Amino acid sequence: MHDPQTNGLFGSVRQLMATALEMVQVRIELIGTELEFEKRRLFDGFLCAAIAMVFLIVGVLLLCSTIIWMFWEGYRLAAMGVMAVLCLGIAGVLLMQARKRLHNPLGMFHASTSELERDKESLQSSKSHG
Repeated sequence: MHDPQTNGLFGSVRQLMATALEMVQVRIELIGTELEFEKRRLFDGFLCAAIAMVFLIVGVLLLCSTIIWMFWEGYRLAAMGVMAVLCLGIAGVLLMQARKRLHNPLGMFHASTSELERDKESLQSSKSHG
């Protein structure tokens, strides 16, 4: 005989719910993985940027001090002004580069959203065939 829980409408609904729950679980795990990758990428970027900033500050201070010391007698103010403008210009360029590198054009959960989009298309195509 047929078991009513494994066949018929209730069996189909039960199988559909199990499949839906499995899909949700996989998507949640994918989102977690993407979040972990994004967190590591941002941490690595900020750590490298912080270390680079320390060395950049020391280097710029030493360079500016050397140049100002060389022009101390006659062109002290001009040397200071040129060094200030140069440092501010370089800082602006570096900030724009950092912003560009930290910008993720695909979005934070690109893989998850594309998987959900594929699931949606799959459900729509199976609905139109059925």
